[in-house]
Amino acid sequence: MDIEFRKITEFPRGTLTELLRDGYSFQPEFQRDWDKQWQEFDAFFYDNPHIADYSGFMTVLKETPIGFVSWNPTKLPAFTEVGHNCILSKYKGNGYGKRQMREAVRRIIAQGAEKIIVCTNEICVSAQHTYESAGFQFKRTGEEPFCSEYAGQRMYYEIIVK
Repeated sequence: MDIEFRKITEFPRGTLTELLRDGYSFQPEFQRDWDKQWQEFDAFFYDNPHIADYSGFMTVLKETPIGFVSWNPTKLPAFTEVGHNCILSKYKGNGYGKRQMREAVRRIIAQGAEKIIVCTNEICVSAQHTYESAGFQFKRTGEEPFCSEYAGQRMYYEIIVK
């Protein structure tokens, strides 16, 4: 089975929130602490389809959205920061996250980024592996200001393009 990458706006409002809820379900506190922000993010992308379709995409398997990635292009060309990135739990471990991130890197480079940055949490080991497999280099750890009691420190990664 092969995946495809499609516009976020091809799927119903609320899809991003549901993907994030499932993708972070391994640690229930994430939904408790972040659900409101996930819903606001979802609403922003669906209220601004030109932004959604420029700075993110849905990963689709057999017409089912199984993940998505987004990024903030407002600092181009200096850098772009990857925002949300998730794969549904039942599809993790199949290389879809790695392929999704590689496609995101390709698109971000095509938009002219000189550097791509991303951060994740210490608890998100699979995300760390995904970023490294897509070419990101670990740079440093830092304090997690919102959820350190269960998520650990922030882990910062980057790709220098030029």
